[in-house]
Amino acid sequence: MLTERNMRMTRQRKVILEELRKMNNHPSADELYERVRQYLPRISLGTVYRNLEVLSELGEIQKLEISGTLKRFDGNPKKHYHIRCMNCGRVDDAPLDFMKNIENSLLGATKYKIMGHRLEFIGLCPECFEQVSARWQGKKLKIGS
Repeated sequence: MLTERNMRMTRQRKVILEELRKMNNHPSADELYERVRQYLPRISLGTVYRNLEVLSELGEIQKLEISGTLKRFDGNPKKHYHIRCMNCGRVDDAPLDFMKNIENSLLGATKYKIMGHRLEFIGLCPECFEQVSARWQGKKLKIGS
């Protein structure tokens, strides 16, 4: 996609993209910056931010603007959904194939020109759920008191 738009794949952009695609935790720009600095010690945080924006605009990555958290980035550019832990902020892919054509189902049902959509699932990640369960184990919950 970069070459289609006459943009060079700079060394910095390549390292940022490669490192992001290795990570499956949907990192923030700051987290990715720390990782990229291992290979490019002189890179600035601003350069990482700018390149993430460019890669997002080109469709090489996804920029996740999930409520209640920092912007996060996903190396998988294909449309898919995410689930966020309400406790620690962890973000994972939500494996929902049946919702692939949700935008298409609105065509003809509305006069809006659909430009995209966001669907966020929230819950507790396995680690946080285990902590909460351990905390409440053996205690009776009193509802309505």
